[in-house]
Amino acid sequence: MYAKYCVPPVLLDLSVDDESTAGTYIELMERGLGKTLAAEIWRHLMAVDLSFFQSETAQKLREEGREEGLVESRVKDILILLAHRGVEVTEADRERIVGCDDLDVLGRWFTKAITATSTAEVLASTGESGTAD
Repeated sequence: MYAKYCVPPVLLDLSVDDESTAGTYIELMERGLGKTLAAEIWRHLMAVDLSFFQSETAQKLREEGREEGLVESRVKDILILLAHRGVEVTEADRERIVGCDDLDVLGRWFTKAITATSTAEVLASTGESGTAD
């Protein structure tokens, strides 16, 4: 509600034409306000109404963020599942799982982790025992 009254009109104009400059303005404003009450209000306003950033770049960044979150969540799920089932995970296997950013591969590994008795089974390619995906 307050955003339309408090967000400087120049920022709204910039957001339409120049997302990078608008982002810089937002960052500089927040830093300039320091640790004041005005800074808290500013952060609240920016958290509430960033919907005016609708450029392809902004949408792509949001999508990348969502995908990164899904990857991190799936990695965590695999490791928790293996630990809960008592399957030993070597440091090398843990690094391989954590280092994977392919949701399809992580999905296959998660499904295999449900019944696997070793990480070798989880990380094996379909039809090739012991071979990496």
